[in-house]
Amino acid sequence: MKQRNIGHSGIEVGEIGLGCMGMSEFYGPTDDEASLHTLDHAYELGVTLYDTADMYGNGHNERLLSAFLRRHRDVRVASKFGIVRGETVFDRRIDNSPAYIASACDASLQRLGVDTIDLYYAHRINTEQPIEDTIGAMARLIEAGKVRAIGLSECSARTLRRAHAVHPIAAVQSEYSLWSRDPEAEVLPACRELGVSFVAYSPLGRGMLTGAISRADDLPANDYRRSSPRFVGEKFDANLRLVEIVKQLAAAKGCTPAQLALAWLLGQGDDIIPIPGTKRIARLDENIGASSIVLVEADLAAIREALPAGAASGERYPKGGQVGLNA
Repeated sequence: MKQRNIGHSGIEVGEIGLGCMGMSEFYGPTDDEASLHTLDHAYELGVTLYDTADMYGNGHNERLLSAFLRRHRDVRVASKFGIVRGETVFDRRIDNSPAYIASACDASLQRLGVDTIDLYYAHRINTEQPIEDTIGAMARLIEAGKVRAIGLSECSARTLRRAHAVHPIAAVQSEYSLWSRDPEAEVLPACRELGVSFVAYSPLGRGMLTGAISRADDLPANDYRRSSPRFVGEKFDANLRLVEIVKQLAAAKGCTPAQLALAWLLGQGDDIIPIPGTKRIARLDENIGASSIVLVEADLAAIREALPAGAASGERYPKGGQVGLNA
């Protein structure tokens, strides 16, 4: 797999990473044994960036990864802090206070079973807490050897510039895909101005862009997408029509819809690293296969015309999940 740099951190990773959230919750039933097999297979395919967070499964995801990291510590692990969960998925608050950051990092290190987190993000930003204080606390983690590089998730361009003035930001992680193009307006240009990499989560539209979802009712009963605006009612139907366009474009290119969506992201610049999530080896093989798909400018132009920015119907998250977006 081709390699890409994470900002100016000196960290190099494969151009497609692996989002691990779904191995713990949100997307239906989970199976730790099957997930570990998928993680091992990802390693065999050359995946070197594994993305987690302390809130995924309330710590379960980091503990799951620890078993994998004991066997393969030559990979890069990214984790996040800042979302403090309540009783339900979107019952949450955002804590970026220096004291919380220090304790959250120590807890993640213990769960992961590592001495250093390669890339540590502020998962969401509390606008009532000065970003300068947050970044100062994160910089102290680097000084202490607990973290190699720091990043922000779902930040605005203005916040990124303020943060970068305190300490170099290696990466911004936000949702970016054929149906979530918001970063192109301000955040992605700011990243390029500052030499910050962009890590794209949900690059397959939470599975919609794979073409495998034809009815929202087919999703598992405990799948959070059942309450996600883009998967409900008329909005789901409208988005399904967009997926049909993706299927047609993929067929013309001789690849799957998922591979087209990932190849499109890779074609947006060498500073973009998609991290599609999956629990299944077959899907993993398909996703990594996108690295061999070459889209020329004519292909990219055709995709832009068929799926312009803003084409998707519905908000990215339910109301509770919108807190901290583009903060």
